[in-house]
Amino acid sequence: MNVIDQDADGGAVFVLSELYESAEEMWHANPRARLIVAGDTVLTLHTETGRLVAPPKCAVWVLPGTLHRVSSTVGVALRSLYADADVDVVPSGCCVVAVDSLADVLLTEAATFGAGYAPDGPQARIVRVLLDHLPHLAVVPLSLNWPQDPRTQHIADALVADPADTGVLDDFSSAAGVTARTAARLFVKETGLTFGQWRQQLRLLIALEQLGSGESVTQVALRVGYHDVSSFIAVFRQALGETPARYFR
Repeated sequence: MNVIDQDADGGAVFVLSELYESAEEMWHANPRARLIVAGDTVLTLHTETGRLVAPPKCAVWVLPGTLHRVSSTVGVALRSLYADADVDVVPSGCCVVAVDSLADVLLTEAATFGAGYAPDGPQARIVRVLLDHLPHLAVVPLSLNWPQDPRTQHIADALVADPADTGVLDDFSSAAGVTARTAARLFVKETGLTFGQWRQQLRLLIALEQLGSGESVTQVALRVGYHDVSSFIAVFRQALGETPARYFR
């Protein structure tokens, strides 16, 4: 993996516009914290220990020194806020947050002047208002810790390859060379979720990625394992507060 030091010249906090035509970053780590705004598309943040998905109206925090890469199904114009590690708005862990209208306006404006602003000028005041507002952004439950044991990783990989697989844990465990009881214990220990909860969250994240590429709600629901589309809509609404159709309109 290639680790890239993206240490732009600037103050403690600045916002940059970043265009990714390939929609796929290389693995890298930043010396600063990074808040990546999804814009009109769906972004997936891959780390060594998990996956986070930021749909439109959301952003994802990456902590300093965290090896990560961002991917999307389409090319994307991003806005990224970079903050020194000791800036007190930086959260304690990587997470997805909802971007409200005020944060969106402030981030857009800050991106127009980037890193080279005077510390005592009007642009610095915009950044200070942004910093005052960031801690009020709600955390959205769109992250998933990845199992670390090779046997549970085998199970996770099988679910990623076919999220619609209706097999029970006994089936996956047998193929991974572990008892279902041990696998169940490891999932809770390593991810904080039961196997069933972990699979449901994985299906939601994969569904978001596919909805972001323009697939229909029915197609996506069936593809990730829901035979009842209304059940998928209920899970989506619980996470994001709206139905998929309303959210992506």
